[in-house]
Amino acid sequence: MEPLADLTTLSDDELRSLIADLKKEEDELSYKRRLLHGKIDILRAELVARLQKSVEGGEGTISTDIDKLTEILAAKAPPPDEFE
Repeated sequence: MEPLADLTTLSDDELRSLIADLKKEEDELSYKRRLLHGKIDILRAELVARLQKSVEGGEGTISTDIDKLTEILAAKAPPPDEFE
């Protein structure tokens, strides 16, 4: 991350533009963070399902729930190019 310029030399419009640019960067990072958290949740759920299956020696898994979670996360997170 670059250090901030000498703020006293910037016009009001330049300050507003800098704020908008940094807000957009923040939104993009937040979007990526939400995607990563979703993927981590999916991986953990799969691991739990596998552990439950191996412990119980039975068949039941939560793969269907993982698919639903994937769809939900994909639908709720806007693509990065839609940020204002």
